[in-house]
Amino acid sequence: MRARRMTHVLVTATAAGSLLVACSGAGGSTSSGGGDKSINVLMVGNPQMEDIAKLTKSTFTKDTGIKVNFTILPENELRDKVTQDIATQAGQYDVATVGAYEVPVWHENGWLHELGSYADKDSAFDKGDLLKPMVQSLSGADGKLYALPFYGESSFLMYNKDVMKEKGITMPERPTWQQVADIAAKVDGSRPGMKGICLRGLPGWGELGAPLTTVVNTFGGTWFTKDWKAQVNSDKFKQATNFYVDLVRKHGEAGAPQAGFTECLNAMSQGKVAMWYDATSAAGSLEDPKSSKVAGKVGYAYAPVVETKSSGWLWTWAWAMPKTTKKADAASKFMLWASSKKYEKLVGEKLGWARVPSGKRASTYEIPEYKKAAAAFGDITLNSIQEADPTNPGVQPRPTVGVQFVAVPEFQDLGTKVTQEISAAIAGQTSVDKALNDGQKLAEEVAKKHQ
Repeated sequence: MRARRMTHVLVTATAAGSLLVACSGAGGSTSSGGGDKSINVLMVGNPQMEDIAKLTKSTFTKDTGIKVNFTILPENELRDKVTQDIATQAGQYDVATVGAYEVPVWHENGWLHELGSYADKDSAFDKGDLLKPMVQSLSGADGKLYALPFYGESSFLMYNKDVMKEKGITMPERPTWQQVADIAAKVDGSRPGMKGICLRGLPGWGELGAPLTTVVNTFGGTWFTKDWKAQVNSDKFKQATNFYVDLVRKHGEAGAPQAGFTECLNAMSQGKVAMWYDATSAAGSLEDPKSSKVAGKVGYAYAPVVETKSSGWLWTWAWAMPKTTKKADAASKFMLWASSKKYEKLVGEKLGWARVPSGKRASTYEIPEYKKAAAAFGDITLNSIQEADPTNPGVQPRPTVGVQFVAVPEFQDLGTKVTQEISAAIAGQTSVDKALNDGQKLAEEVAKKHQ
């Protein structure tokens, strides 16, 4: 796999005026200047990232003298920006947040620095403490580590315990999707303005595409067979997508076609929906009384299933260093600190233990303060991560690894285009059949390149 194969999936980056910038000791600059004691970090706009942007100046910069210029973007915009910067080797950023999809693909293209050796030299980092699924997802075919996990996640069902109690509903620990749909119908409208469930409807292979693909997997579908036959308009894929779209249209959140992770987090934390199926990493924000009206009132169940025993995804937002950086030493110091036990302790003591960027270290789940703060969701998060099987997430063999994605460069473009059509179906602008028939044609073009 060569770099030229990635160029066709590049998307024009969002105009600079739309950038949401949070800075640490750098006055808002995202330029590459500032000398050896200044690095540029591009990261996704999740609560954990916003936390590190607040904490860096008074801790990491104070201790090392290294200024960190943070650029924070919404998920879809982040993916476009980081892909463009790294694939074209523009060299604007010294560190970028990437995930389990990008690392193996970009490593093969020779775009990323190897990071395992940096971790090995730092005894305090304790590389052996990292959870095995996270290490495997961030390693190249050569077995070397090419990104350091900031936090790891699977997916699960979050629900308002008070609403369930009022309706006399007992949530199964391992519900089926049909049970979830039935419960959504019962709790829809149980309080003024409350909807039954929140499910992502925002287009994007990593937005709507992530939860939808886990539903497809457990319904018995797949994007491609092991020998690269496209399956986007197959019966099982259609059944799963119709189920998802119908559930959102009947009992989902207002403005669903524009709702991604952030919008669903806000809806759940403000008591506007009774259930939410999404990333396990959301629990820390839901349990923070400073920002959540439902803190202490949320229950957690394993990802709903149909034909499989489990269906949670596997993901990590991780720090990667482009080969183009001229500040590898400073960048590596930041990444090692940001993924360290020391940083987890800092978050716990300064911001609250529920907000620790967890899901990456075994030791996190042995910290007494964290165990207490994460009592409602810690064990189920760890179990969900360990149960996720990126090599066999469905009922049939797959051509690549990945639970909620297909690990080839073309999937970024394919997944986004197909989810645009499915989002339009949620909005009532097209049918699921048309969306998937159009998607099948796109998938067949991708398949031809790998058969």
